[in-house]
Amino acid sequence: MKRVPIVGPTYEEMLHPEKIDPEIRKRAIEMKKKDPLHPINLFNISWKDENNEIRYFVMPKELTGVDANIIVLYAKDFPSGSHKVGATYSVLMEKTITHEVDASIHKLVWPSTGNYGIGGAFVSSRMNYDSLVILPEEMSQERFDIIRKYGSDVIATPGCESNVKEIYDKTKELKQNDPEHIRVLNQFEEFANYRFHYYVTGNTMIETVKRYHIGNERIAAIVLGVGSAGTIASGDRVKQEFPEVKIVAMEPVQCPTIALNGYGGHDIQGIGDKHVTWIHNVMNNDAVVLVDDVDSKKMLQVLTDEEGKKFLKEFVDPEMVEYISDKFGISGVANVIGAIKMAKFYNLKSDDNIFVVATDNIARYHSVMEQMTETYGKLERAEAKSRVERIFLYQETSGIFEGDKYNRERWHNLKYYTWIEQQGKTIEELDAQKEQKYWEEHQKKVHEINKLLEQYREEHKATLRKVWLEK
Repeated sequence: MKRVPIVGPTYEEMLHPEKIDPEIRKRAIEMKKKDPLHPINLFNISWKDENNEIRYFVMPKELTGVDANIIVLYAKDFPSGSHKVGATYSVLMEKTITHEVDASIHKLVWPSTGNYGIGGAFVSSRMNYDSLVILPEEMSQERFDIIRKYGSDVIATPGCESNVKEIYDKTKELKQNDPEHIRVLNQFEEFANYRFHYYVTGNTMIETVKRYHIGNERIAAIVLGVGSAGTIASGDRVKQEFPEVKIVAMEPVQCPTIALNGYGGHDIQGIGDKHVTWIHNVMNNDAVVLVDDVDSKKMLQVLTDEEGKKFLKEFVDPEMVEYISDKFGISGVANVIGAIKMAKFYNLKSDDNIFVVATDNIARYHSVMEQMTETYGKLERAEAKSRVERIFLYQETSGIFEGDKYNRERWHNLKYYTWIEQQGKTIEELDAQKEQKYWEEHQKKVHEINKLLEQYREEHKATLRKVWLEK
């Protein structure tokens, strides 16, 4: 029997959910709590809540130790608990309406180190597709549990966060064994991932500083960990609005691929994958900053552990301590550390704004926190105080590499080894990526995709509304 794929919002509706059909919007908000696995929850993919308020907060300056406003967009309340669901929805939505995948024939394979796979599992089942997630075996147990809960199969490959080649090898094997039915949706090369963050995340950042009158209502820097390089595409949009913005890629010091052509294992789950991705506009990057994975996990423990929070409440508003305690995962904390380093490096003042993103939340890392306790012992006040001072308040401006002409060219050239030698891309397209007009062409496709999706929804209106509004 022919399956009709279920779709959800356009890029414009993800940016401005108030533009969604009121009946659909009301139903989506209702089902978010009543049935979070219902397909109507696709319409809850947005940085905005049910009141169209942006999900953000400004880090307390007494905790960061810098004058600049470090603004956190947090993704905890996205469907699936991470903004990666926006990227996976966009990838599958585009392939659905352009007929590159067929729900009646194809099984979708999502190669991932975590949140992309979780997002892929969520959207696949909601959109009426069968799916399989490929994930390194050392990722947190919560990731594997959530993927299965969402209705996807999962294969564990050898290694940790940075063992992406092993994921590639498994996807290649699956594709070769069943080329007729397997379709691989690779976040590292899919431009729908780039478009979601360019248009939805980037414009949300711009709206945040203007709408809520933060600082000078401009953006001085964006500091974001690079995994697929989807989120950092937001910087391309922000730089069009605020040309002075510094787009800073954050990497683990244990795996400094962009910074130092380096490699290695690390545990900032979701970033640092030993290659430069196809969709990373490195010629528009202004710097790379290195952050220690252990420091990131240690500070996540301080922010979420009861003893850590008790110490923070001695000098930070207690309500704020509780508010932010469930908003971060490891990479979100790493982004904040990177932002502190860059605020000091650029000598940013009290009116200057730096954006980071909290990609997921502590719900993904309870097992990691248990391992931290086993390794370092139960967190006590003295240790919490030491961590806050060393990792946040007195963080050094080390491990920073600015994007001069030669560094940008080196970052670009690193793409050759993965994408030309291993993945079959062309030299001509790699060369084209040096020019910003290449990226601008991909940005313009947002509006074309919006129109195609609206046409698809009209063609399948009866089927879609029956699914969206079913009791």
